[in-house]
Amino acid sequence: MALLEIKNLGISFGGLHAVDNFNASVEKGCLYGLIGPNGAGKTTVFNMVTGVYKPTCGTIHLDGKNLTGKNSIQINKQGIARTFQNIRLFSNMSVLDNVKLGLQNQIKYSVAQGIFHSRSYKRKEKEMDEKAISILKVFGLENEYNYLASNLPYGKQRKLEIARALATTPKLLLLDEPAAGMNPNETGELMDTIRFVRDEFDMTILLIEHDMKLVAGICERISVLNFGTELASGKTEQVLNDPRVITAYLGE
Repeated sequence: MALLEIKNLGISFGGLHAVDNFNASVEKGCLYGLIGPNGAGKTTVFNMVTGVYKPTCGTIHLDGKNLTGKNSIQINKQGIARTFQNIRLFSNMSVLDNVKLGLQNQIKYSVAQGIFHSRSYKRKEKEMDEKAISILKVFGLENEYNYLASNLPYGKQRKLEIARALATTPKLLLLDEPAAGMNPNETGELMDTIRFVRDEFDMTILLIEHDMKLVAGICERISVLNFGTELASGKTEQVLNDPRVITAYLGE
């Protein structure tokens, strides 16, 4: 059974079919890419998978559980986390506190414990700090834990957003254009980081990306969307060499 199973997924806005009859099967531990021209419907698929939009038709299953129509909070609790094309950090909070926000569902204490800073509260806060630092180390951000998120360079802000998503302990991580705005060196580091995250955390990753070097370098399988419909899917090398993909997406 695939970890993520999407069948006949579609959504319409008025008379416009933004996504029509999209199918994908993402195996556990896979690095799966979703590519296509601007406006092809890629982020719309992400929005349906994460509960931002409710599909007009079709189904979404994660680990055998039907998530179709559930809201974002319910879906996150079932094991899906995501990053966004435009970075969404809490800019005026520290790097550490951004990651700790992702841990909130795992470590809980009562309002009274929080107000009076009980021993239990202090113990759990220390536990959260230690967990957050261990995640930051994966991304080489442990020395900047006390920086404001807004003071990090752009590439490190991207990494911090992924770190915060990982803190929710997802089964499936969705990355929406993680290399956007990065220079070639930053993109190379990001590729290494994504591979490490998959291997170290036994993570399944679905990503949207326009950087074909990144897609070809790390994705094992990809699907191509064009005008809201699936143009091709399969092993990355085969799909990228498909004449239809070259014509529609690469413009050759």
